[in-house]
Amino acid sequence: MNKKHFFVLLFALLVFVGSASAQQKAFQFGFKVAPSMGWIKPNAEKYELDGVKAGFNWGFVGEFFLMENYAIATGFNVIYLNGAFTYPAYYMAGNEQFIGTNSRVLKTKYIQVPVILKMKTNDFNGIRFYGELGFGLGFKTDAKAEDKIFNGNVLVEESSGDVSKELRFTRESLILGAGVEYPLGGSTFITAGLRFDNNFIDILKDQNEVYPDIEQIGISNFIEFQLSLLF
Repeated sequence: MNKKHFFVLLFALLVFVGSASAQQKAFQFGFKVAPSMGWIKPNAEKYELDGVKAGFNWGFVGEFFLMENYAIATGFNVIYLNGAFTYPAYYMAGNEQFIGTNSRVLKTKYIQVPVILKMKTNDFNGIRFYGELGFGLGFKTDAKAEDKIFNGNVLVEESSGDVSKELRFTRESLILGAGVEYPLGGSTFITAGLRFDNNFIDILKDQNEVYPDIEQIGISNFIEFQLSLLF
């Protein structure tokens, strides 16, 4: 077999493989909505978690198939991530300065770009189950705080405002999830699942104003229930 015949045969083989692979759609696009519950876990002395707060996420998603049951999922998410924590803070009473406990509700907004390996089962009576594992990189676009400073159980000061300068610009996270996929006809699918987004680099900056030797460290996590429509 000469080189000309070899390349003709190789080209024909590639065309055959490509046409066989085309039976499985190479990619899907769609959008998602996801109510969420978020929290900020401080990792610093005199800082405490102060409850879980509701949030909401939405975005556009794309799935690029590596094999029939394996895909890389990406896109962008708009994340409204809220949480609360307490820490020592100053307050003024008359002309004097005192130390109290600030209960801060932090409301943040991020644009996140995820890169996720999505693994799907074979079809079971029209339903496929999936698991996902990946990484998310978020970019802060807004951060506001509602502060209530207490002296014991007595509210002594209340304020709100922009705190973007007190937070890091990026948020890095590990993403874990699972769910189900159901066909609506043709290449259209609806998916529903739970996703845990675990921040692993703290989002807070600087030192505590009362105790400058304490570095502010806070980890922001959330769990979302996501619904997606893929075409």
